[in-house]
Amino acid sequence: MEDNMKLKDKVALITGGNSGIGKATAILFAKEGARVCITGRNENRCEEVVKEIIDGGGQAIYIIADIRFPDECQSTVEKTMKAFERLDILFNNAGVYFPNTAVDCSEEEWDLTIDINLKGTYLMSKFALPHMIAQKSGVIINNGSGWGIVGGNEAVSYCASKGGVVLLTKAMALDHARQGIRVNCLCPGDVETPMLGEDARMRGMTWEEYHEQAVAQRPMGRIGTPGEIAKAALFLASDDSTFMTGATLVVDGGGTAD
Repeated sequence: MEDNMKLKDKVALITGGNSGIGKATAILFAKEGARVCITGRNENRCEEVVKEIIDGGGQAIYIIADIRFPDECQSTVEKTMKAFERLDILFNNAGVYFPNTAVDCSEEEWDLTIDINLKGTYLMSKFALPHMIAQKSGVIINNGSGWGIVGGNEAVSYCASKGGVVLLTKAMALDHARQGIRVNCLCPGDVETPMLGEDARMRGMTWEEYHEQAVAQRPMGRIGTPGEIAKAALFLASDDSTFMTGATLVVDGGGTAD
């Protein structure tokens, strides 16, 4: 069975790995043989994810970190290297969202969104890449969004940040392809995560109202699950996608096709 593991002997670092897509991906990567490090700002949730992985026979650690700050990003990479001695996969997953137009979006909301979603992706990659370059192999997966490809209503800072992530992915892919490093962007649509629940709250809607509206607007008539996005991340992280770099993998139930 172990010989069939897609990530056997790999080390994966997942930001925002204590809930939603990050949590589902951390658990799946561990089941596929990876040693996993997750980051987050909520220690209790980090502990729960790591415990679930270890209880399932996997190896995992967590690091409390805020990816807005370069020293914390650098420290996270260094601690991962110290624990596992290599770094094969970086999943830049952490993100925030505020529903506002350009008129209503505060500078504070704008800066926080850009700093976490875009700058954090750059900073984590900046400190992970030298280790991947030294070992002549590595995979970076950046979590974008369908709204990084097409616009979304009342989401200016989020769309701007995720659009930046999409093109940051392509630029890094070109820069590091000859060094054995693949960089791809995963673009989910609506997924049943705490972020989506928070979006409903900020829009003044109950979850039931929000969910009904989201489902009605989607070609497949439903929203996604964290597990479905995790499987797409596994595809990008594994040897199943060895000829892919600079790609944007949209997993959105047809949302951007509508």
